[in-house]
Amino acid sequence: MAEKVLMKGNEVLAESAIRAGCRFFFGYPITPQTELSAYMAKRMPKEGGTFLQAESEIAAINMVYGASASGARVMTSSSSPGISLKSEGVSYLAGADLPAVIINVMRGGPGLGSIQPSQSDYWQATRALGHGDFQMVVYAPSTVQEMADYVYRAFDIADKYRMPCMIMADGMLGQMMEPVELRERKTDLPAKPWATTGHQHKREHNVANSLYLTAEELDRLNHERFERYEEIKATEQLSEQYLCEDADIVVVAFGASARIARNAVRAAREQGVKVGLLRPITLWPFPVDAVRATIPQAKGYLCVEMNMGQMVEDVRLAVEGQAPVEFFGRTGGVIPTPNEVLENIIALNEKVGE
Repeated sequence: MAEKVLMKGNEVLAESAIRAGCRFFFGYPITPQTELSAYMAKRMPKEGGTFLQAESEIAAINMVYGASASGARVMTSSSSPGISLKSEGVSYLAGADLPAVIINVMRGGPGLGSIQPSQSDYWQATRALGHGDFQMVVYAPSTVQEMADYVYRAFDIADKYRMPCMIMADGMLGQMMEPVELRERKTDLPAKPWATTGHQHKREHNVANSLYLTAEELDRLNHERFERYEEIKATEQLSEQYLCEDADIVVVAFGASARIARNAVRAAREQGVKVGLLRPITLWPFPVDAVRATIPQAKGYLCVEMNMGQMVEDVRLAVEGQAPVEFFGRTGGVIPTPNEVLENIIALNEKVGE
């Protein structure tokens, strides 16, 4: 039976990974995700797994590469500056078609920035983390329950498509405690005939590699990879709609910002404003279909983010100029308030109603 317990977001990310079959964790401590690493340090040895605090983020992501190549379910976690250091290794994982789960509990930037919650890594995650032609599936939970659910899902999706998957949370969600129902342990892990586990002359020799000296071969592989990405775009878009059926104004927000925006939407409805919330759950693939479904009745869109305006570009691409798309955001670790979002909803409603 599934258990319901009160847990902190960072610890739920770790526990759900263990229950999903993760037995290798390599990381390096950084605020505000350190509780995740500490939880793994305690739990992994009891599960017969391996926890290793690497000498750096760069070392950690390359250890992930090695464990994944052997067919294991493996995870790493960090916060924004640490994810930047891991970017080359993530590109190697993508280039070798290796599955892994990467947790980013975001903080303010650029540089060392602040240790407060932020959503300023959206471009980094969705425009491909690292050099070369590749994408990752990126999930943006907005509750501790979703942190549990999407870590579990991310391992399955990573294995299915042989690619890295990211959970993009933030410091607010990582430190938050909420009731959560933990899933049962996964016992039916998929076979990985491509893994480098020793072939004993019973199959072809497997190699995990991202280096191709023949340009034509890399060109072919990149085209194959992007065919897989098109399948993901067609089948893996996830979003939640709240009061969007008759909405004149559609607020688009993800993660922690969506929690704040939902309160503002309710307050605006009480004032007679027809407004709804569209919450992307997959940041890549971006839920273009869900956004376009709102176009026939929407008079305007408001993107609410904890950054200087990043997801708003994807919303504008999806809307294709058929309605105005405006932005409201706070940055550096400042969390927007429901009243601030409400003021922007009312202002946009008045503007499009003129």
